[in-house]
Amino acid sequence: MIRKIANHQLYLLILSYFKEMIREPGILFWGIAFPILMSLGLGVAFTRKSDVVRKVAVINQPGLEASQPHANLKIIDFLDKHAVRDTVPGNENLTYRINLPDDKMGNTILLFQQTGWNEAMVLLKRGNLNVVMEEKNGKISYHFDPLNPDAQLTYLRLSKLFGNENPEIIANNDHVEPLTLSGTRYIDFLVPGLIAMGVMMSCMWGLSYGIIEKRSKKLLRRMVATPMKKSYFLIALITVRVGMNFIESGLLLLFSWIVFGITIQGNLPSLILLFIAGNIAFAGIAVFISSHTSSTEVGNGFINAIVMPMMVLSGVFFSYHNFPDWSITFIQKLPLTILADGIRSIIIEGAGYKEVTIAFIILITTGVVFFIAGLKIFKWH
Repeated sequence: MIRKIANHQLYLLILSYFKEMIREPGILFWGIAFPILMSLGLGVAFTRKSDVVRKVAVINQPGLEASQPHANLKIIDFLDKHAVRDTVPGNENLTYRINLPDDKMGNTILLFQQTGWNEAMVLLKRGNLNVVMEEKNGKISYHFDPLNPDAQLTYLRLSKLFGNENPEIIANNDHVEPLTLSGTRYIDFLVPGLIAMGVMMSCMWGLSYGIIEKRSKKLLRRMVATPMKKSYFLIALITVRVGMNFIESGLLLLFSWIVFGITIQGNLPSLILLFIAGNIAFAGIAVFISSHTSSTEVGNGFINAIVMPMMVLSGVFFSYHNFPDWSITFIQKLPLTILADGIRSIIIEGAGYKEVTIAFIILITTGVVFFIAGLKIFKWH
């Protein structure tokens, strides 16, 4: 009976397909590794922590030094009484910390940094701040995006905290000043990230998977007989892909301008150069990972192993400062993070050539190095 089952066609087919499946890295990645990595990345970013950190800027009054405690008399006096003074090496601004214990909702740490208005707006656009506090005519004013839930919660914490000594503060909303400054909305943060992600996805899937698929279908084998250089073949593919990326990103910017009123506040030529550098970086990486394999399943695994972590970590949909502090330095070195931060700084912060020069050099170097390495090991079949 056992021998009959072992020789049965259905059993042999099931066994053969099972072995085929577990031998493919792409299938194992999608079915096992990918869900685990996604749950790990998003879980670290959004799972409730024992300590939730909320950052608040305290605006300096014009004409007063940041080190003078009377720049914001009520705010600084309150912090001197109830907060812990933090010393940050190389930072002359006053920094305070208040711990708010809560067994039910989780502990909250409020970090206060005294800074100027322009610097506060830059930090707010980058997602490094929640609320901006300012003292006007002896009264405390709160500036934040009313559509940002984190900012609303932080404001409620602050108004209750400071209202304990000043009960009239929470009697009305006259002290709340919603921020209407261009670039502080979530959509302003999101669109540059989507542009950067579009470059990555287009290059990684359009180039890498396209080359691997051509190799698996024996199409590249036919090109060996032609008097064609590998470099010309790859550069032609990259050129077409970059052209398509310009069209796709241009349409996204046009749509964002018409529907949401998003404008490019920085230097347009510097944005174009940085965009080209990002395309070169991911095109080089795409050529490198597709230069040798002929299996689409293996190619899927390679592409997703690069694409998915950066989609989660690199600040496309939310600020990467949600992740633990020890990981920020590593995240900021990822190509997608560099590209997204650079595009975001130009579009919503008004940056120009000087601010994105380092990002441009890093992206160009990354692309050239990976392209040369991929060209060396590239095979037609």
